[in-house]
Amino acid sequence: MTSDTVCRRLDRIIEDSRRCERDNGRARNSVALVAVSKKKPAAMIREALACGQRRFGENYAQEFHDKAVELADAPEIEWHFIGPIQSNKTKLIAAHAHWVHSVDRVKIARRLAAQRPAELTALNICLQVNIDNEPEKSGVALEALPELARAVREIDGLRLRGLMCIPRPRSDPRQQREPFARLRAAMTALNDDGFALDTLSMGMSGDYAAAIAEGATMIRVGTAIFGRRD
Repeated sequence: MTSDTVCRRLDRIIEDSRRCERDNGRARNSVALVAVSKKKPAAMIREALACGQRRFGENYAQEFHDKAVELADAPEIEWHFIGPIQSNKTKLIAAHAHWVHSVDRVKIARRLAAQRPAELTALNICLQVNIDNEPEKSGVALEALPELARAVREIDGLRLRGLMCIPRPRSDPRQQREPFARLRAAMTALNDDGFALDTLSMGMSGDYAAAIAEGATMIRVGTAIFGRRD
């Protein structure tokens, strides 16, 4: 894929997200794009950087670490870790990430904080919710979310920002909105209980329009930008 193709695809996603903002009465630029670069080479991230993209999402700790080291000469990158987290890989994530979207256990949150280099700023955290109660997916159950949120809020070195979900695939746009609406309601309930969350990380290549309609502040798009992965 040429850099022009990456640029065109990025422009198309950004233009479409702005249209979705407008159509749903959202403020312009209220939705941030995280370009999901997992399984793609660092050279392709550089292509996207040249097009003005700054936020990149990775799913696998070792791959993320290796890319962060290789791209250390591009300090403008904002790294978002969005995949499941194994406790023995938290150090790799804590060393480089600016955001972690996939915290679903207190143990993981504490390890990320303990292994965060002292010279770095607080790590922005989203709690991953298993919004459809799928046994094969990571994420905290909705009923357990308040307890986890209270625990993570008290951990020094972390800044609890919001919630993330990966619903099961739905083809009907109206059905796509339903789990996103439930995540939005969960964040509203936490904020009514004294939290100050500002981030809803929801929506991917196939459903980001529905997510924006339900209040997403970050969408995570990979295939529609970088093409299918091997």
